[in-house]
Amino acid sequence: MQATADTQQRILDSARELFFARSYADVGVADICEHAGVKKGSFYHFYPSKQALTLAVLDAHFVDIKEKLIDQAFAEDLPPLARMARFAEMAYQFQKQVSLETGHVLGCPFGNLSTELSTQDELIRERIQQSFARLQTLLSGVLKTAQAGGEVAPEVDASATAQAMLAYFEGVLLMAKNQNNPELIRHLLPAMVQIRINQS
Repeated sequence: MQATADTQQRILDSARELFFARSYADVGVADICEHAGVKKGSFYHFYPSKQALTLAVLDAHFVDIKEKLIDQAFAEDLPPLARMARFAEMAYQFQKQVSLETGHVLGCPFGNLSTELSTQDELIRERIQQSFARLQTLLSGVLKTAQAGGEVAPEVDASATAQAMLAYFEGVLLMAKNQNNPELIRHLLPAMVQIRINQS
């Protein structure tokens, strides 16, 4: 049973690593199996298709970033807006470390797959959107907490502001990836905290 679970985990981890470092289109089932050290029969035992594996990859990635980034960045030991600033710094540190290890800024896995697949695969597009929606809800909650504490004006539309913050976050990572420059993240991302959208 443990060997079976380990095999499935190796397939999942290999797909995550290869999709992140390369692209969905550039990575085939054979590449994933070779990287994981398994046969194709094992792959199809766990995942009926590359699409099914990709959905599992997206779910696993969200769980991972929630544990390693989101939960730590938004811990309630700091005021709400300071938590957002910490989130920006932690995102920079993560991308910086990846850049040092690979020689490239790899950007956001959700954003990368969204850009590549949203017009081609509706199930994957929907799963990515669910992840974005969860992040937007989190940011909106932090803003509402900031409003309750007087850090943010009550007339600010927390939901719309959270959506703008998420869009800005993804745009900064995309630009940093295009320029292969993690310092762009440190330079631009703190401005996310300053975004305000007033209700009309």
